[in-house]
Amino acid sequence: MLYHLLYPLHETFSVFNVFKYITFRVFAAALTALFLSFVLGPIFIRLLSVKKVGQWIREDGPPTHHQKAGTPTMGGLLILCCLILSVLLWVDLSNSYVWCVLTIAIFFGLIGFTDDYLKHKRKSAKGLSMKVKLFSQIIAATAVVFWIYRYMPISTYLTFPFFKNLLLPLSWGYVPFMVLVVVGTSNAANLTDGLDGLAIGPIIIMAGTFLLLSYVAGHAQIASYLQVSSVAGAGELSIICAAMVTAGLGFLWYASYPAAIFMGDVGSLALGGVLGMLAVIVKQEIL
Repeated sequence: MLYHLLYPLHETFSVFNVFKYITFRVFAAALTALFLSFVLGPIFIRLLSVKKVGQWIREDGPPTHHQKAGTPTMGGLLILCCLILSVLLWVDLSNSYVWCVLTIAIFFGLIGFTDDYLKHKRKSAKGLSMKVKLFSQIIAATAVVFWIYRYMPISTYLTFPFFKNLLLPLSWGYVPFMVLVVVGTSNAANLTDGLDGLAIGPIIIMAGTFLLLSYVAGHAQIASYLQVSSVAGAGELSIICAAMVTAGLGFLWYASYPAAIFMGDVGSLALGGVLGMLAVIVKQEIL
């Protein structure tokens, strides 16, 4: 939004030319997401505490997990709000890849929110059934990846890290493979968060990694020099990654011991889905 509002002014005021550079907007989005995390964090925690939206523990889980009972959950809403707001402020909104990633974040976030809400209403650890959750994820992922396959100039070759000339042609099979990557990564993040409640650590590290990969993939010369897949327009995704890193750091401030808030499925499913979609777009699915 700010990119579209302020960059056109560079013809009159040269200082606004800085908005053209992805690196500038990466830092701006990162700072914005971090600032929003510290401003909105206490409000979210207070609201969730008032509404008594606490963590429900599975009976078949480790006994040590029961001390987490009652801690406010659905903290993923905080991360998603900071992430989406900062991205909309600083990204080029005409970039189709950006909207694909945000669509996955929103739809997977809605699935996770429904699961968390049902747990709160039923006052148990049973939310959406696994079949319903998985089916909803597959439908949402299929819709987005089919649109990418049909309308975006994306290669259907599967690349392998460290093997520069090894390419596996998947043709139409690339669609179900993309769905597998997105849904699989989403559930992997969800399982990791359910295991120890701190999936945000690995997510921050992965988002930082894909920040570099998306920037390189979007820069034809650097991609050619490093011999990685070049994807025109993928550079804008580095702004999403930067916002995810600092929104995650802001959340971690409140989630570190003793945790004042947990991510919940609304966060883990959405952020895992985002990482899967980033991997698909920048051609780093195996990584």
